[in-house]
Amino acid sequence: MFRGTYTALVTPFREGKLDLPSLEKLIEEQISAGITGVVAVGTTGESPTLSHDEKEQVIRTTVEVAKGRCQVLAGTGSNSTAAAIEATESAEDMGVDGVLVVAPYYNKPSQEGLFQHFRAIAQATKSPMMLYNIPGRCAVDIAPATVERLAIGCRNVVCIKEASGSVDRVSDLRARLPDSFTILSGDDSLTLPFLSVGAVGVVSVASNLFPAEVSALVQAFRSGDVNTAREMHLRMLPLFKDLFIESNPVPTKTALSWRGVMSADCRLPLCEMTEANAARLRTTLDAFEGSG
Repeated sequence: MFRGTYTALVTPFREGKLDLPSLEKLIEEQISAGITGVVAVGTTGESPTLSHDEKEQVIRTTVEVAKGRCQVLAGTGSNSTAAAIEATESAEDMGVDGVLVVAPYYNKPSQEGLFQHFRAIAQATKSPMMLYNIPGRCAVDIAPATVERLAIGCRNVVCIKEASGSVDRVSDLRARLPDSFTILSGDDSLTLPFLSVGAVGVVSVASNLFPAEVSALVQAFRSGDVNTAREMHLRMLPLFKDLFIESNPVPTKTALSWRGVMSADCRLPLCEMTEANAARLRTTLDAFEGSG
């Protein structure tokens, strides 16, 4: 169901408010570059600082602009199961192709609690679900055995975005899970290593800036051209790293603002890049674009 390259969209702001025209332009650029899909209101979309109404506006706009030309997923996770169910049902009503549901953060449930949380959401929707494991942000890890239980017990839990940073984890998941259950990298810099042990794509931050290049890396590997995929990975690696030199999505929005695509504005507690880090990012971008 979910395989290929998905862009974790930034949410453009201007003077503190949603900048929907810039969002529409960004989505059109993604589609023109041949992206598989886009993810609205995920971590990169600054979902923690969006109101309920703003999340709905972003999701609805993304679905309307995409018009079926690429898949649209909505981030609907929460540390409240009831809130996650409500958000998932709302996104389903707006016509998304699937939902990205992050592990509950802050309250640190047990593995049984995680299983029951995701199962309750899955039972409340017909939409395909992509689990999102990112223990560095959530302080809880969806264990491979729990993913296996969900894959077996919930027909619409079909994929995981794995952002644990562990190749061993992807190997373990691939060995446990049915072939129909897909694994996507949650880190641009680990896309190639994850592909090598059974992942089938990426939910990418870098593709906000370079959708064609990130898509080409994934497609090269999937078509068997491992040497080209490795060359592209090594060429893009400094970019992958420096887009996280400060908290995501600050560097990506800064780079998009240099292109004139949108404002660099983020919402507090995120703030503008330091001058030193901005200079480093610009040098990295210039080197990447000059090497093409």
